[in-house]
Amino acid sequence: MSDAPSERAVADATLAAHLAQIAGRLLLDVRASALFSPRALGKAGDQTANQFLCHALREQRPDDGLLSEEEKDNAERLGKSRVWIVDPVDGTREYGEERTDWAVHVGLAIDGIPSIGAVALPGLDGGVVLRTDQVRTVPPAPEKLRMVVSRTRPAAEALAVAQAIDAELVPMGSAGAKAMAIILGQADIYLHSGGQYEWDSMAPVAVARAHGLHCSRIDGSPLVYNQADVYLPDLLICRREHADDVLRQVARFRQDSASA
Repeated sequence: MSDAPSERAVADATLAAHLAQIAGRLLLDVRASALFSPRALGKAGDQTANQFLCHALREQRPDDGLLSEEEKDNAERLGKSRVWIVDPVDGTREYGEERTDWAVHVGLAIDGIPSIGAVALPGLDGGVVLRTDQVRTVPPAPEKLRMVVSRTRPAAEALAVAQAIDAELVPMGSAGAKAMAIILGQADIYLHSGGQYEWDSMAPVAVARAHGLHCSRIDGSPLVYNQADVYLPDLLICRREHADDVLRQVARFRQDSASA
């Protein structure tokens, strides 16, 4: 049996990357219009990108399910094997502030598994799209590891683990930007426990998995998507060689916190 990806998988990955890239361009155009205050800009960008992504996916993949942060949820998706999960602007605040650490997520979960996806980083020079079907070489980790954390509310677990393993903290905006920072060689560990939803992590996890990274909940259990409850509060993305140590430190922190 061949290990080559199916034609449909290639087509799905190409579609995801194409949609993420175009949505990123639309968002840059909306921002460049100079018609919106920073607060209004986020809403205008979200709605513009969402309309494009959802209309395009319904046109191109009419039989698949769809879950978007900006759309009213439809329980019909729960009966589908293939469900597209999108976040039109991940890091709305960063987008509105004209920072670079925001992203567009387009991913496909198959039977709950984050299988295919693309994450566009339109704010970077020239725009960057990382995708499941075009795997880059992940740069080696430096001697002192780097952990990406929230700019505004770094999680207690992340701070404790960083201290335990002597990792440098790297504040960053969107979940997609944080996850892709590992692939781009800008960070080594992304540990989050402050609450997220499926659209915050599905496409980034699909891309990270394709690049050979460890992806799990912070108790080591799998990340499963297309659930009735779309709240997915925590995750760990890192190089495989760091996963056991990080998970062990998280468990130790939680045990110590529970007994305190």
